[in-house]
Amino acid sequence: MAIGDIIVGIDIGTSKVSTIVGEVNNFNQIEIICSTKCKCNAIQKGKIIDEEELVVAIAKTIKEAEDEANLKINSANVLIPGKYITIVQNSTTREIKDKYAGVSSKDVGSSFSQVRDIEIPEGKTLIGIIPEEFILDDGKAISDPVGCLTSNFTLNAQILLADTEYVKQLKTIFRKAGLEIDEIIPNTLAERNVVLDTNELKDNILLLDIGAGNTDIGVFEGSKFIYTNTIPLGGDTITRDIALVLNISEEEADKLKRQYGLALKSLIDNDTDIVLNTYTGETRNRTIKSSELIEIIEARIEEIFALVNKDITNQGIKPRINNVVLTGQGITNINKSDVAGKIILNIPVKISTGRLVSTIKPSFRSAYALVRYVAARPYAKSVSSNIDTKSKDNILKTIMERIKEFFYT
Repeated sequence: MAIGDIIVGIDIGTSKVSTIVGEVNNFNQIEIICSTKCKCNAIQKGKIIDEEELVVAIAKTIKEAEDEANLKINSANVLIPGKYITIVQNSTTREIKDKYAGVSSKDVGSSFSQVRDIEIPEGKTLIGIIPEEFILDDGKAISDPVGCLTSNFTLNAQILLADTEYVKQLKTIFRKAGLEIDEIIPNTLAERNVVLDTNELKDNILLLDIGAGNTDIGVFEGSKFIYTNTIPLGGDTITRDIALVLNISEEEADKLKRQYGLALKSLIDNDTDIVLNTYTGETRNRTIKSSELIEIIEARIEEIFALVNKDITNQGIKPRINNVVLTGQGITNINKSDVAGKIILNIPVKISTGRLVSTIKPSFRSAYALVRYVAARPYAKSVSSNIDTKSKDNILKTIMERIKEFFYT
């Protein structure tokens, strides 16, 4: 990446669209220029059900970002749920003509071209390559072979394939919103460096991002990305359960979930009374015990973890996982969710304590993780989104319009 590069990242969630615009500063770190979001319910169970609503939401966040940052944004990076991703492990060996000349950037670039040369299944599209490691002729594994004296090197990498129809749908939606897509990145891959701490980045980790409507699964063996998927359940599912069972509004259900959120009924300290304000049954008011509420929460959390357990077991990867890390707005406000997860998965579970987690607002965390991931991609020819700086004439016009608005409205 280069100082001054501007990267735009868009997170399309089940309840909102979030956009982050970041710039690479003099310390090669991402500095957030602006962040915008818009409520959007265009996605259900990981599927886009209302393209037009999504177009409007994306366009709105981009317009607000352009106005705030004084930029014209022509392209952006976007996250994709794990259910649309297939990971193919591949390797290739590159011979070096002159061992004592050292490995060149051109040699590395050629190895990327070689490793991506795979047979792509019908219905899949190649969206990216993750270089895992380079092995020199003496067996030494390194992250960057440029300049090394070796007769050959082997590149081990992960090839990311996405469902062609979903990619086409995304591109159509973005073009309607006036944007081209720079990169399509899996959710958990982008979030890995933000939500995991230093030791976890080297461990065999199951990363679970439990959002409003989906739970995204990402499995990593150190830097190796081995599996991803999506389960169509999340925090909003729990809210709807509470509303349905207790016969109250979803607004009150969400408030009660946040106030009394506990993952296990057995851990209740004080079984207090709760008055339901929006109860629509025969009686005007109804009072329940907090244990009744928590029992509803517990049932759905148990199902989420049970489905995750079934998925990683069926894939044959569960024995390879040492620890589970939880993140996402759908679960982190429910106390003892890590304990519930450990009981069902029978693997140590913890809430994310990654260094950057607490510094970013939860609603923008995934979009920020995307921008940061794109900025740090090794061997990328360019990381900057297609950005135009608004001219001085446009700036003056904007100022005059604001002055008119102030005096005449």
